[in-house]
Amino acid sequence: MDPFRPTQPAPRAEVLMSSARNLLPWLVAVAFFMESLDTTILNTAVPVIAEALSVTPLAMKAVLASYTLALAIFIPISGWMADRFGTRHVFASAIGIFTLGSLLCGISTNIHELVFCRVLQGCGGAMMVPVGRLTLVRTFAKHELVRVMSFVSIPALIGPMLGPVAGGLIVDYLHWRIIFFLNIPIGLLGLVMVYLHLPNYREQNTPRLDVLGLILFGSGVALLSYVLEVFGDHTLSIREIVSLLAISSALLAGYWLHAKETPSPLLRLALFRLRTFRAAVGGGFITRLGIGGVPFLLPLLYQIGLGYTPVESGLLIMPQAIAAMLINVCMTRLLNRFGYRYILISNTVIIGIMLVLFATIGLRTPLWAIVLLAFLYGAFSTVQYTSMNTLVYADVAEDDTSAASTIFATMQQMALSFGVAIAGLATAFFLPEHIWSDPVVFIHGIHEAFVALGILTVVSTVVFRNLRRRDGLSISRQKLVHAG
Repeated sequence: MDPFRPTQPAPRAEVLMSSARNLLPWLVAVAFFMESLDTTILNTAVPVIAEALSVTPLAMKAVLASYTLALAIFIPISGWMADRFGTRHVFASAIGIFTLGSLLCGISTNIHELVFCRVLQGCGGAMMVPVGRLTLVRTFAKHELVRVMSFVSIPALIGPMLGPVAGGLIVDYLHWRIIFFLNIPIGLLGLVMVYLHLPNYREQNTPRLDVLGLILFGSGVALLSYVLEVFGDHTLSIREIVSLLAISSALLAGYWLHAKETPSPLLRLALFRLRTFRAAVGGGFITRLGIGGVPFLLPLLYQIGLGYTPVESGLLIMPQAIAAMLINVCMTRLLNRFGYRYILISNTVIIGIMLVLFATIGLRTPLWAIVLLAFLYGAFSTVQYTSMNTLVYADVAEDDTSAASTIFATMQQMALSFGVAIAGLATAFFLPEHIWSDPVVFIHGIHEAFVALGILTVVSTVVFRNLRRRDGLSISRQKLVHAG
């Protein structure tokens, strides 16, 4: 008996399954786009919103950090929620909560209301991505995941690229509240489509929620995310930062000890015994530390260094999204031809080199060269993300898919926070604020930061080298004669 069979009667389930295979990737892609766009579109509007709410721009850090903290806390329980209440119910609830949070953010009248509503948004966003990915894994066969995951990863790449441009246009020509109201029609349409067409996978016997594990891990990750968010703002002393990091480490270590003794832990760390899962999650974490800083550094290079406007800067990043859509049709063929091990090792090195190439962009660099580099980077980064996102499930049993999805989503969020923090640290190290007024010196500092991130990205090949040639065979359907 399939423990994750749809809960509807058989005829209805068959109809829903047929609809899900056609519409599910689109529904998940929309959810991914909403969540990824929301993480970046607000940044451009921070000064305007701060003025409207009569607070300092520095106070707006709480608005940005509250969303990240909510993600860090609630992502770990997304898998258990999906198993307990069903993927359709949880996914629809996530979209509904996110949409409601967006509406309330748009009508907030003070900073405290806005922070609370951003937490509500984060609760919905924490469930959307992992539960959406989990539904895909349970709906499609493993050999179909490359095609499906490469499709739904496009909005996740486009969102951060469109965010700064959309935010700038809205602030310049409309009203800052429109930033939040954009999610409402998309969310309402998504709710209708989910309830009409999404199957409701649910585990028949769900263990009790690991409350102690949630407290230990959730508070540890939330505290770590908070430190990363405020790091570099000079709001905390070195002693306070070290103390908070020590407490966070102690909480996470406590969870590790707790998980070893608990039959049904919040996160099944035993999955790391699987070589493919360990490589995809661990290697992906390190890779994202380098790649995650690119959306932070490129606008600085283009706007402050080269003198482009925010809209022009966003347009220079757009070729990445175009390349992501074009490379989508080739992903299955690439993995069939070369395999995960070769793709992840070689592609990671190429991305590291491309980050170093970004360090060659200067005041005399022709526009076509910048556009070409952005296009190539978008293509190779899409290959990287799709490969890592699908390899996670290569050897995971069906009854462990929710646990795998939860761990992967949690590590992604942590890597995102780490990546931005590392980019900020690199920028602060190479670019003291007193030299920002000198474009030549500023560009040189950004170049050094790109080189540092490129080297960090290449380091992840150490993890990918542990893969074997036939790893991921169930997903890519490779036909190899010898195993590595």
